[in-house]
Amino acid sequence: MLEKIKQTADFLRAQVADMPKTAIILGTGLGDLVDHIEEKTFIPYKDIPNFPVSTVEGHSGNLIFGVLGGKRVIAMQGRFHYYEGYDMKQVTFPVRVFQALGVDTLFVSNASGGMNKEFVVGDVMVITDHINLFPENPLRGRNYNELGTRFPAMTNAYDKKLIALADTIAEEKGIRLMHGVYVGVTGPTFETPAEYEYYRIIGGDCVGMSTVPEVIVANHAGMRVFGLSVITDLGGKDVTQVPTHEEVQQAAGIAQPKCLEIMKELIRRF
Repeated sequence: MLEKIKQTADFLRAQVADMPKTAIILGTGLGDLVDHIEEKTFIPYKDIPNFPVSTVEGHSGNLIFGVLGGKRVIAMQGRFHYYEGYDMKQVTFPVRVFQALGVDTLFVSNASGGMNKEFVVGDVMVITDHINLFPENPLRGRNYNELGTRFPAMTNAYDKKLIALADTIAEEKGIRLMHGVYVGVTGPTFETPAEYEYYRIIGGDCVGMSTVPEVIVANHAGMRVFGLSVITDLGGKDVTQVPTHEEVQQAAGIAQPKCLEIMKELIRRF
């Protein structure tokens, strides 16, 4: 694995002279954030050695280097999911490459279903913590000390200073910004009403099919992490509406301007 990481990192260094310290993983419906990145260099995943290729509708599959909020960034336009058939090492491989390139701060975003009774569709939630219900941990197997410690703490998986700064930005811009716990599950099925209730009872505010593996690896790598989750549908025993992938994308698109405002300003100020 170390050789693959090095090979991919060397390839990207040969393409981009000024390597960013900040990386962004864009989730469902949020790929248009790249339209606001300036001085862009697009590298399709299919052209990057050892990179998987995203198979999900709405995930374009490009690694983008450029400037956002006045800072150099790497943006993943499309991520990899466990439900696509990739193992956790493949899902989190880009984060390992970011680590090799010198990235120290990771911003993640996703679409999720809400269980918190205060949420409405289109809300944006800062992820303050997560519950990992994936059947496999991305750190399972041999540990390479070059990448991180054998037993990393996840007590502060999401950076408190970044969360506080996001709250300040949201208040200044009049954006309703929720806080909550993200539950990570395998998918690809949307949850049953009973599952939504279960996730709520164990402490979750929203549920999705991504993010947790990447955050675990980012913490293992010593990165600061900030996460936003767009509430694209609501679930529970009293909710009968069945979400579709198209509706999820539409709701995420509506919330995108709020995410964009927060992320751009957060990257500019931090």
